[in-house]
Amino acid sequence: MDSKRAVVHVLAVIIGIFSLFCSSCCRHLQEDQPVVHHHIQARRRLSLSAPAVTFDVDDFGAQGDGNHDDAQAFEKAWKEACSAAGAVLVVPKKNYLLGPTNFSGPCQDNTTFQINGIIRASGDLSDYDEDRRHWIMFDGVHNLVVQGGGTFDGNGLIWWQNSCKTNKSLPCKDAPTALTFSNCGNLITRNLNIQNAQQIHVSFEKCSDVQATDLQVTAPGSSPNTDGIHVTGTQNIQISSSTIGTGDDCISIVDGSQDVQAMDITCGPGHGISIGSLGSGDSEAHVSGVTVNRANFSGTTNGVRIKTWQGGSGSASNIKFQNIEMHDVSNPIIIDQNYCDQDAPCKQQKSAVQVSNVMYQNIRGTSASDVAIEFNCSESLPCKGIALQNIDLQKTGGGSATASCSNINPDYIGAVSPRCP
Repeated sequence: MDSKRAVVHVLAVIIGIFSLFCSSCCRHLQEDQPVVHHHIQARRRLSLSAPAVTFDVDDFGAQGDGNHDDAQAFEKAWKEACSAAGAVLVVPKKNYLLGPTNFSGPCQDNTTFQINGIIRASGDLSDYDEDRRHWIMFDGVHNLVVQGGGTFDGNGLIWWQNSCKTNKSLPCKDAPTALTFSNCGNLITRNLNIQNAQQIHVSFEKCSDVQATDLQVTAPGSSPNTDGIHVTGTQNIQISSSTIGTGDDCISIVDGSQDVQAMDITCGPGHGISIGSLGSGDSEAHVSGVTVNRANFSGTTNGVRIKTWQGGSGSASNIKFQNIEMHDVSNPIIIDQNYCDQDAPCKQQKSAVQVSNVMYQNIRGTSASDVAIEFNCSESLPCKGIALQNIDLQKTGGGSATASCSNINPDYIGAVSPRCP
């Protein structure tokens, strides 16, 4: 009996030592490793369970009656939302009147501007005395989402009536861009209506990593300079699933823009999708890495266009236009290195913006003019690396369309009609 007790006692001592050792090991493991683990868990709990902080513009004095200028209330609400991480600024389903309004950053991460109602621009031109170039502006905001199915209405008629393009006896003056995103990064704009802009509807300026999807951009075909979406100095932008009909370019892509994708675009009325103009006033301009994929043009002045001024310098390169339908388009495919948008003739100059490495692929439909393809390239710096594959453009109403080609020797792949003579 004593020997059994002795054995039990020894086993108990061994188990106690082992338990003490394991406890110590576990404690050390908990002290040495899970600092990071606990931190990750804390972050996960925060990201998964932290509720969004919501700010309603009405709580800051916005009336939403369509008569009072609510710009000051919007800016107050924005200031509070901007200073809170994960904030949502809500614009309810009302009609808000706003003069020029600037939503500036930097903000805390993950700010959402949720527009459910209508924001309409003030029609009092004196409201724009300090800045005639902008109406609604998001400036220097990163990790921003603007969404909601609501409407930005530029109330542009009064501006169009006072435009030198409409009345040549009037002096040419600046008009506001309706919605400007300047110096923004990691930006999402989706499910928005932008209509009747004073001039350009939406402009992305010096932005990076942008997704613009499900935008409905509309203005009368007669409205002057009302580009739909304007891209300048912006890198890595994707424009998709959008319908654009205005009085100017559906999409315009200008200097400093790289890695631009436009997909599933419906365009018309308007002037088509344009790269340029580039090189005006003897300036240097560069655009590269542009892809237009799955687009439908109906009744537009142009289809896919590259336009550069004589006297300029720089490049438009690595461009692809593919899977495009044209319906009664006046100039379905056009490169113009001798662009001249002025009343007086442009004098001949030797310098030009180099246009190179452009692919036209799977484009078909009808041309409203006899000339479906026009390549007006520079004599001093001809277009190079231009290729066409599977092109079928016929004249509207029947008959064969033609191609007009200067200073270019394109490559043809597959069936291409029409071809350069």
